[in-house]
Amino acid sequence: MADRPPVQVDRRGRVAVVTLDRPPVNALDSGAFAALAEAFESFGSDRSISAAVLTAAGDRIFCGGVDLEDSPRRMRPDGRQEDGGPQGDPRDQLDSGAIVRRCFWSIHDCAVPVVAALNGSAVGAGVALLASCDLLVASSAARVALKEINVGVLGGYRHAQRLVGGWKARRMLLTGDWVAADELLRLGAAEEVVEPDQLLPAALGLAERIAANSPIAVRLAKESANRVEALDLHDGYRLEQDYTLRVSRFADSAEARMAFLEKRSPDFVWE
Repeated sequence: MADRPPVQVDRRGRVAVVTLDRPPVNALDSGAFAALAEAFESFGSDRSISAAVLTAAGDRIFCGGVDLEDSPRRMRPDGRQEDGGPQGDPRDQLDSGAIVRRCFWSIHDCAVPVVAALNGSAVGAGVALLASCDLLVASSAARVALKEINVGVLGGYRHAQRLVGGWKARRMLLTGDWVAADELLRLGAAEEVVEPDQLLPAALGLAERIAANSPIAVRLAKESANRVEALDLHDGYRLEQDYTLRVSRFADSAEARMAFLEKRSPDFVWE
């Protein structure tokens, strides 16, 4: 029997549910990084998808971080996963971190907003997955940590900083301490903390609210938010004005206004 793919994509109306499924702890190897990247990159050319949810199989662990057995194979300078094996893609041989970045950027730069449904513990690269998303809903059993320092490596601080702020991220980096779901909520990282059996419905509900808007407006809104995040007030607002002008030229923009004024559901046609 063929190996189970590490990532499944399930479509729920205009929402795609992407599930990381790599037992026992949903650790990320080269195949999982690539499968996640391919899934999120594919939504850019799919007009039927307006939002996505990222979650993981099981009810205890969202992601156990990078697969420590896979990393030495990925980082071999000869480009081979094993002795005598093929050399593989020369781009990966020269830059063993390329596939990791591609995965994170595919979520951060995904054409549609991504809601994280944090079902359990997230460690290291799992924190980066969460921080690459647009919104986060957490199970009451969820928690996050940067455990790299406990196993002799480093990483994850910049993503954690985006998620929980600089000071908390620095504590995570230097201590490996866990941050519980309630603390994620207090820090503004999580939109909501719910019981485990309500996690996916809550994340889907949020994604469906996003997907109810004009698909063109949603995509341009996400793109503009990504672009203005690191800008100062003057440059950021000027860029937002440009995006307002862009979106207002589409027929779906006029449809949104008319539907609001006429108190009816809009009929968007991707035009």
